Amino acid sequence: MDYGDKLFWLSVLIQRRYAQICVEYDLTPSQATLLCAVRNEPRQMAYLAASLGMTKNALSQLVDRTERRGLVSRASSEQDRRVIMLGVTPAGKVLAEAVFTETVKRLPDVAGNLDADGQRDLERLATAIVDASGVSASTSS
Repeated sequence: MDYGDKLFWLSVLIQRRYAQICVEYDLTPSQATLLCAVRNEPRQMAYLAASLGMTKNALSQLVDRTERRGLVSRASSEQDRRVIMLGVTPAGKVLAEAVFTETVKRLPDVAGNLDADGQRDLERLATAIVDASGVSASTSS
């Protein structure tokens, strides 16, 4: 297997583990990701679409489904009424925190066969990749 193959299969392992967690909370992976993305603060819909790699239309459909479950709510920005902000409801916050906590606890298990040095190396590399991508930025813009 070449490097691309290995990254592909690592992605499959991570997605499969995440999907297992989501099923336990009766969420699709997309719904869980959305909840986790807004669990600490409301975010602009445009920011979410870009960060999650979704079209605005696809994000709106996901938000519609998640909103019907009472987990998220939309509101106009106080600074600009044309900007739609998405936040979690109290029920959504509880669920988002539970899914996030479980994910943070169980995702590292995909590296469970590595020795301590290998796990530290993976953590360092994963941190560098995510930091360089900008997806974990805490800004709402």
